Amino acid sequence: MATQKLYAGVKLRETRGRLGLTQKAFAEKLGVSLPYLNQMENNHRPVSAGVVLSLAQEFGFDVTELKAGDAERLVHDLREALSDPALPAPPPLADLRLAASNAPALARAVIDLHRAYRRTHERLASLDEALGREDATLQPSPWEEVRDFFHYCDNSVDRAAERFACPDGARADPVPLAVAALERAGLSVELADMPDLRAVEGGRVVLSARAAAPTRVFQLLHQVALVAQDDLLEATLDLARFQTDTARGIAKTGLANYFAGAALLPYRAFLDAARAERHDLERLADLFGASIEQVAHRLSTLQRPGAKGVPFFFVRVDQAGTITKRHSATRLQFARFGGACPLWNVHRAFETPGRFLRQLAETPDGVRYLCLAREVSKPAGAWGAPVRRFAIGLGCEVKHAPELVYADDLDLTKGFEPIGISCRICERPDCHQRSVPPLERRLRIDPDHRGLLPYRIEG
Repeated sequence: MATQKLYAGVKLRETRGRLGLTQKAFAEKLGVSLPYLNQMENNHRPVSAGVVLSLAQEFGFDVTELKAGDAERLVHDLREALSDPALPAPPPLADLRLAASNAPALARAVIDLHRAYRRTHERLASLDEALGREDATLQPSPWEEVRDFFHYCDNSVDRAAERFACPDGARADPVPLAVAALERAGLSVELADMPDLRAVEGGRVVLSARAAAPTRVFQLLHQVALVAQDDLLEATLDLARFQTDTARGIAKTGLANYFAGAALLPYRAFLDAARAERHDLERLADLFGASIEQVAHRLSTLQRPGAKGVPFFFVRVDQAGTITKRHSATRLQFARFGGACPLWNVHRAFETPGRFLRQLAETPDGVRYLCLAREVSKPAGAWGAPVRRFAIGLGCEVKHAPELVYADDLDLTKGFEPIGISCRICERPDCHQRSVPPLERRLRIDPDHRGLLPYRIEG
């Protein structure tokens, strides 16, 4: 099998800039000529094995970071943006990959431009609501700003949470640690019978006695983040340069949530347990006093350089099919607009509450995945209170499936169901659940013939 060439010019330039080295000095440390380094940094030549070795030896560089990460996300988002009906046929996939790897800033600018266009189009479609409003602008919604911040940016909150949860190097009970941290800040902790999950009033942090135990601990740790880690959260937010105070506030809540999840499931302790239990979500939930959703979400974030876990994707959808949470360390990226593919087992999870569903799936790019799905309910703890229902999906590429207990009795060589990302950019011609035709294919209408679809997709 031919070895895939590694082009990582952007990563090389970023590394050199972070070290504060000139091209000449960087080339000398890598043991290559200046022209050769220049060609690698501009993706005219692949990164050689010798350079990879020198990066590890000279700078302690985690060479796995040279692999495509954000580039895959950028390719997906570019392809979706340039498949808009208002535009002509999008560029070939090879061109999109070149743009994402060689000019990521330009690629993000194109995505931002398309996002602004969509907002303008949607605003004009509901002009009657906007007329006469002095505050009617074309700024991105705060929620969109924050979603993109977490989509493309990693943060340093994870290590701070691990230091908090493992003060002596080993995982400790998070509840006494949290109570002590809040008491040092002049706050006591109480339980009360109330519908809200958490409230701070009169020097007290009040938690809902109706909430499940993992939820109460999570809310307790969230408050610790706001009180004891405020400087770190604010410094992280400063780098994002949000356009509105509302967006900054939403992002701060998101960062505090991240701290809470990372403190409840500290990185190395959780990674070791995940490997030992072969990623059995129920066992991990019991070991750490967490919910199934918290465990699944945490598994998708275990990509710390030098201590990476299995690359998972995680998604949560509501009963309408709307994606309400997403995170992916895999090549599979979710549609930024619309819901998830209806052929995906996450939608069927609502039919079998409390059970895991397994699916072997293949995306149009030929990548195969093992997908897990489960319905999760969130009762409000009182008669007549609404129950929130979601379905969570967790998956990894099939090459990692042997590391999961869920794959033990599966034949990983066949039986893969075709799934997609979004009908607009999915090129499968024979999908029986297609909602709209693919934008990159021509359609043929035959009034004398009707198949599953009222049109035929030409190759």
